Amino acid sequence: MIATLVALSSAFSLAPRPASLAASPAASRTVGSPVASIAVFGASGGTGSEAVLQALERGEDVTALVRDKSKLKAPRTAAGFTEGAPFVSDKLTVVQGSVTNKADVDKVFSGGGVSGVVVALGGKTKDVGPTMLQDGTSNIVASMKANDVSRISVVTTIGAGDSMDQAPWAFRLLMMTVMSSIMADKNEQEAVITTAGSDLEYCIVRPGGLKSEPPTGIVTAGKDQDAGAITRADVAAFCLDAVLEPDFKFLKQAVSISSNMGSGFDSVLADKTKSRMGKA
Repeated sequence: MIATLVALSSAFSLAPRPASLAASPAASRTVGSPVASIAVFGASGGTGSEAVLQALERGEDVTALVRDKSKLKAPRTAAGFTEGAPFVSDKLTVVQGSVTNKADVDKVFSGGGVSGVVVALGGKTKDVGPTMLQDGTSNIVASMKANDVSRISVVTTIGAGDSMDQAPWAFRLLMMTVMSSIMADKNEQEAVITTAGSDLEYCIVRPGGLKSEPPTGIVTAGKDQDAGAITRADVAAFCLDAVLEPDFKFLKQAVSISSNMGSGFDSVLADKTKSRMGKA
């Protein structure tokens, strides 16, 4: 699905801007009872690995749940990490398991230190099953409640829920045909958040065409805006703001996000987030 969405987004292409980040990670650790502040589900994917990188760059402790530890690698060279190489940091805890296994999800919260959750689950339906998103998100919500964690950002897609009219016409056609199974799962995933997770401080994040480029530091977000391209790095930054910023203004909302390279564009990212990216 991600590859399809990227292809569709070519009409919204963004020119990359270099990000200036620097840090010195220490030795990594993998244990069964993690203690962390940010939990990332889907951490080995494009957006999830960006969330891991940027959370570490912000100085946060991170716990990542992945099906295969060997696939958790830095998506780009930044913050002292090297693109394509495993993350090496004493602030990172890796739990290997499946989000559809409640016991594996519980391990992420077992240390009692998680304060925010980023959900960036993905994968082909034939590999992960037709209900992985809704089942996994249900497990995450249940574990959050059991551990008194309230902040969560969940990446779905433009076209999910009530945002069908915001998607490009070609993507709408795909959603109703070859992508109907994954879209059904994404719609149910959103429903889990707005029903079982309705008492959480959530933000449902619906990006347009996803780009694998450095962050621009520019994000536009809104309930009714049309879809547009955005880098996975900017999606991750928005998701982290959603779980870290006390006054984040899109809580209890499902918003479409995209980016714009025009000069003077007013980004919704927190000022310190833009400053960290060298975009303030």
